[in-house]
Amino acid sequence: MRLGKFIKSFGTLAITATVFSSAVAADITGAGATFPYPIYAAWAQEYKKATGTGLNYQSIGSGGGIKQIKAKTVDFGASDMPLKAEDLEADGLMQFPAIMGGVVPIVNIEGITPGQIKLTGPVVADIYLGKITKWNAPEIAALNPGVKLPADEITVIHRADGSGTSFLFTDYLSKTSPDFKSKVGAGTAVKWPTGVGGKGNEGVAANVQRIKNSIGYVEYAYAKKNKMSHTQLKNRDGQFVQPDDETFKAAAAGAEWSKTPGFAVVLTDQAGKSSWPITGASFILMHKNQVDSAKGKEVLKFFDWAYKNGGAMATELDYVAMPAPVVKMVQDAWTSQVKDGSGKAVW
Repeated sequence: MRLGKFIKSFGTLAITATVFSSAVAADITGAGATFPYPIYAAWAQEYKKATGTGLNYQSIGSGGGIKQIKAKTVDFGASDMPLKAEDLEADGLMQFPAIMGGVVPIVNIEGITPGQIKLTGPVVADIYLGKITKWNAPEIAALNPGVKLPADEITVIHRADGSGTSFLFTDYLSKTSPDFKSKVGAGTAVKWPTGVGGKGNEGVAANVQRIKNSIGYVEYAYAKKNKMSHTQLKNRDGQFVQPDDETFKAAAAGAEWSKTPGFAVVLTDQAGKSSWPITGASFILMHKNQVDSAKGKEVLKFFDWAYKNGGAMATELDYVAMPAPVVKMVQDAWTSQVKDGSGKAVW
């Protein structure tokens, strides 16, 4: 089964709970970010075929994933907002990047095709601040000469839950708009001045599909697989770019993984003519002290398999696989940080 068909086989975007579960004791559990859900679902299917081990992953948002791993109710948590080194240390956690991808603004405007509309960070920020309220506003019209824009009110859609996707989106807007930074700021959960909330990438996408003349933001795979109209964005080098795995790779090219504690690299608003400005990694959180060392090892075996075998699947879904040198650094961190109750390395 091709991955596109696999993702579509779930029906609508309301994919909120289980990737896989089975009665096998070795099955692993995870919870968190909705951003990487499509690729985790694809990996889980193939990993189950290859090993017999299942993955139950709850796509509940980064904030929920952080809470669940801290509470030790899952084997791993997932977050698109990396935790700081001091926070990892305080909770006895280690963190590593699993995949990279992009967040895209999406719109529902009659007659507008995917990638047709051009926007900038400051303009998107003003829309989300409630300062630009109509699609034919001069600020938008000036970026889109010749495009027929309606004189209709813009309905703003944002995340209602704690979200790493929101972190990437608000971090980008904070970097490009001083007004947004001072009034809203960057975070997994912020106080939005206007708009309608949706739970998960799935909820935001569903609201944008349902409400005419709306704008939202989702992980690119959701937009592409459901043929939603994403926008172009003007990047730091002044170039309007389309989102795809090549522009995500360009944004990640200068990442300094080895110099950043906890691999906590944020890839928004990166330099480079081809860089997509809302690019980010999705991170896995695990406890350093694994009371159930067998379960901890199963988690690491899953991501080891994904690093080695999941690159083609990632590309098909327009994610970016982690580069080999970064994988080596991650695996070295597994060996040095993840221990069983006696202090022996799990990996």
